[in-house]
Amino acid sequence: MLDVQAAAANPPVIRREDYRKPDWLMPDVFLDFALDPARTIVTGRLDVTRNGDHGRPLRLHGDGITPLRVLIDGESQADAWRMDGPDLVIDLPRDAHVVETQVALCPEANSQLMGLYASGGNLCTQCEPEGFRRMVFFIDRPDVLSRYTVRMDADKARFPVLLSNGDLTGSGDLDANGKEGGRHWAEWTDPFPKPSYLFALVAANLAVNVDHFTTRSGKAVKLAIWVAESDLPKTGHAMAALKASMAWDEKVYGLEYDLGEYNIVAVHDFNFGAMENKSLNVFNSRYILADPDTATDIDYDGVSGVVAHEYFHNWSGNRVTCRDWFQLSLKEGFTVFRDQSFTADQGSAAVKRIEDVRLLRAAQFQEDAGPLAHPIRPESYMEVSNFYTATVYNKGAEIIRMLHTILGPQKFRAGSDLYFARHDGTAATCEDFVVAMEDASGIDLTQFRLWYSQAGTPRVRATLSHEPAGGRALLTLEQTVPPTPGQPEKKPMPLPLRIALFGERSQRKFEEERLVILDGDRCEILFEGIAERPVLSINRGFSAPVVIDSDRSAADLAFLSAHDDDPFARYEAMQQLMVDTLIGAVTAGRADHGPVIDAARNALTDPRLDSAFIGETMLLPSEAFIGDQMAVVDPVAIHKAREALRRDLGEALEDEWRDAYERTRANRFELSPQAKGARRLRSIALGFIMASGAEDGPQLALRQFMDADNMTDRQGAFGILANSMTPERDVAVAAFYDRFRDNGLVMDKWFSTQAFSIRPDTLDRVEELVRHPDFTLSNPNRLRSVVGAMSGNQLIFHEAGGRGYRFLADMLLKVDALNPQTAAKLVPPLGRWRRFDEGRAALMKAELQRLLDAPGLSKDMFEQVSKSLG
Repeated sequence: MLDVQAAAANPPVIRREDYRKPDWLMPDVFLDFALDPARTIVTGRLDVTRNGDHGRPLRLHGDGITPLRVLIDGESQADAWRMDGPDLVIDLPRDAHVVETQVALCPEANSQLMGLYASGGNLCTQCEPEGFRRMVFFIDRPDVLSRYTVRMDADKARFPVLLSNGDLTGSGDLDANGKEGGRHWAEWTDPFPKPSYLFALVAANLAVNVDHFTTRSGKAVKLAIWVAESDLPKTGHAMAALKASMAWDEKVYGLEYDLGEYNIVAVHDFNFGAMENKSLNVFNSRYILADPDTATDIDYDGVSGVVAHEYFHNWSGNRVTCRDWFQLSLKEGFTVFRDQSFTADQGSAAVKRIEDVRLLRAAQFQEDAGPLAHPIRPESYMEVSNFYTATVYNKGAEIIRMLHTILGPQKFRAGSDLYFARHDGTAATCEDFVVAMEDASGIDLTQFRLWYSQAGTPRVRATLSHEPAGGRALLTLEQTVPPTPGQPEKKPMPLPLRIALFGERSQRKFEEERLVILDGDRCEILFEGIAERPVLSINRGFSAPVVIDSDRSAADLAFLSAHDDDPFARYEAMQQLMVDTLIGAVTAGRADHGPVIDAARNALTDPRLDSAFIGETMLLPSEAFIGDQMAVVDPVAIHKAREALRRDLGEALEDEWRDAYERTRANRFELSPQAKGARRLRSIALGFIMASGAEDGPQLALRQFMDADNMTDRQGAFGILANSMTPERDVAVAAFYDRFRDNGLVMDKWFSTQAFSIRPDTLDRVEELVRHPDFTLSNPNRLRSVVGAMSGNQLIFHEAGGRGYRFLADMLLKVDALNPQTAAKLVPPLGRWRRFDEGRAALMKAELQRLLDAPGLSKDMFEQVSKSLG
């Protein structure tokens, strides 16, 4: 027992350098599931072949399962197999055998939501990364690819729908007079070899939205989205997104769907957003269900993006999968880039880029600056589930985007074509992808590989000097890559920076935009023919995931916010102007809001700008982002400074805000980019009217809340009222609950909006919310809506007495016993203790230590907590 406890407290470290090809392969697999929520019997018949000349036994991974039966070539050979911890080890004399195992599962007791589990009365699976071993003894690793035949039987009345990967090859009723009376069966065959993490099974009582898509070669594909009967009207947007994704992938990448069916199933209990299992995607219902009354525009965009992401995985992840989990960004980073590009093509590319960068900075830049920093291809792990990070996904996508920028669209497409052709049906590596890009383009990417091995966000110092007499301008760029855990010294990274200069007087761009590759510590770029003082526009389109430090003045930033012809650079100038103003107010007591007010007035009254862009530009930087720019975060001072700027913007521009509010009033709901932009700006304008202290502000917000014909307007007003101390707030909270109490996804908004409030009584309210009868720890969406929202609320979470820290640690200990994977993802806010004052840092460390000392801590949590403590 002591040895088991020691192993749990110190889980082994898995290292990339220790990779070794599998000892055995399993070209064909047959699985039989006799399904029942309380006791499911799973029989696995594996064709195994020795991989190479060796005498090592067959090791089949297991996790929490016990063999009921083990057969080798049809015979029971008790002396040929043994259990080694959770694994089944079998001594096999020949190079090819058939191994059969049988286990019993209890899906309804599976709170981890990995393997086979119950959700809303249905049975479904989640196998990535290592959930398959919770159902079947198996070589559960990405580089073992097999062809699957799956037979299921279940109670027909309870589970009339039986789905798995591939195409349906048979179904029918079982003999009602026999042992299996009242049951039916289905058999599915997937002809494409896949790793076990892409396996899926669903047994359910669901309704279906059926449509069809014809591929460019003329193949008819049946599309089906399976949901609860009452949710069927909310699947139209997801179906349209799926068809648009299929057409886009054919047009942009030349990739066609390869089977006759494509199924999507929505479930309410899910650790992730969705899962790309071959031809049977299982989705968190929040990324499938959408209608105007219950889904915001952000929700609609989320549905489109995630549906596209999982579909695009059919090639970048399924047909070509990853060799091992260290290569996770091979499929995820590439596919995020693909779904971002798709979404940009469907609406406003400028707004989409702003949204993607905002998310990168909020999540990944924090990760890069903290104790959990790692490259997009990490070198080691204790628990593979902790790999699913913003670095692997979002920074991974930025690295693919940089390749696209450096190579250009045509060479990048040639590289992706070569990659898919060369590695179809195999488990590949990040290096394989880069080599394909090199071979197709003829461009040496040796230094670019540093992006795969070095952690940290590079900083670029940009200094522009001007020599009026000679008409020359000299731009000096200096790069530093900060130290991160395990990597104190860094080499310079290749940074593709899109750059332009504008004339301060003429307001014109001097020449075409330049693409500069900063691949050393320092470089100088000379511009000639610059007769007037130039203003620098740098990292246009956010061409590299870096932090830019420049000598641009407030006047320069205001100029760019009005005249830059790159939408992202224009937005960035306004945001930087706001950040500089706010940091000055916090650190030096400066509070000159005039330049920000003038720039905001210019944007609000510029007829050339659409509402969506104005709305994004007017959003104040988050309190967390402002803190990220400071050596020591002062949550209270940041909040006061930000609220003061918000108030002054509201008061000084009240007429402009009211004009924007009125001109964005809609007569009916539409989902066009223009209508979405109008709704975005309308709620932002309402927020500034409220901040101005206008007497009619609360009533205006309550009227929008009550009269809204869509969730975007309703949620916009609700979020504003939730921050207020007015009676209208209480009316809105009660009305929202009464209307949507039976809709789980909308109730998540009700919980999260209150947990993210900046009211001084928010922690009291959060503690009430976790005792609310509609709150549950077992549903990841609901957990994140309260605990995740509160820990992301910088002002409230970092209350000086440490109450927020204690609350989070208490909740983590409870959740870890149920669902370690979800619990571990909520640890990082405590790991930022180094960024705060000594008092807060000591309190955060104490809670981390309390977690680390807790008996029975999962290895998911142990890794996150121990690394966070440093």
